[in-house]
Amino acid sequence: MAPLPNIPAEPDDAPEGYTGLDAAEASRRARERGWATVRALAPGTVVTMEYQVGRLNFEVENGTVRRCWKG
Repeated sequence: MAPLPNIPAEPDDAPEGYTGLDAAEASRRARERGWATVRALAPGTVVTMEYQVGRLNFEVENGTVRRCWKG
């Protein structure tokens, strides 16, 4: 049997806390709190459905985070 992968733990951080922040400030805070990847997306951007541990996604409109989710 193959060994289980060593998956790092995600930061203990609530994504909803980023909603309403300026995108640059939200990105800076997320990296400080340990998110390995921070991705800013325009509303309606098509993204794949794979879950990536350590990634935080922002939906950004007019420079402000409108929605945030893990993966």
